[in-house]
Amino acid sequence: MKTIGLIGGVSWESSAEYYRLINEMTKERLGGLYSSECVMSSLNFAPVAEAIRTGDNETYRKHVLHCAERLKGTGADLILICSNTTHAFAKDVETLTGIPVLHIADAVGKAIKEKGLKTVGLLGTRKLMEADYVRGRLEKNWGLTVLIPDENDRKTIDRVIFDELCQGKVIDASRTLYLKIMDKLAGSGAEGIILGCTEIPMLVKQENTPLTVFDSLELHARTAVNLALDEG
Repeated sequence: MKTIGLIGGVSWESSAEYYRLINEMTKERLGGLYSSECVMSSLNFAPVAEAIRTGDNETYRKHVLHCAERLKGTGADLILICSNTTHAFAKDVETLTGIPVLHIADAVGKAIKEKGLKTVGLLGTRKLMEADYVRGRLEKNWGLTVLIPDENDRKTIDRVIFDELCQGKVIDASRTLYLKIMDKLAGSGAEGIILGCTEIPMLVKQENTPLTVFDSLELHARTAVNLALDEG
């Protein structure tokens, strides 16, 4: 079994879900008392969130790399960054640690291709939706067309993530807003929707919508377990 390194705390709400899923999936594979060999280095999210809010990319990067530094020498064989948005620094983390980073876009892209879909909508933080390090990777490496919501809807999605989900608040009215935004993306041609923030699955699940949803957290965790058990 390979050891999975996790960069967590962005936010801890979803990092806890990563830990649960990785261990449950390991037990599914191996049975009995088996669990995952993993190690987590976790950020203090408050200064990170402030850096994201103010657009201070260098401070954001420094916090992430300080967190990644702690994984060196732990025996981790691969690294998961437990946040779509924080994949802005995936290459930096890999260079610093010398440990391969399992990119969340590749886990999601593979699942979308296996479903035979070509056009998908992307929900995530405003920073993520307006950048290309996930969207561009999906388009270039996986041949997908990725649609994002309009500016007002991007602001709404971002507000709910930071003001509610990252603080453990799951509000029905916000789910309704998200579902409306997803329907608008479907109206623009999206065949499925990527839940491209690891907190969004707290709010939106497949059972809430007839649209096919791709839970980036679940897909990322499952791909990691497959690799750790040499089944990837």
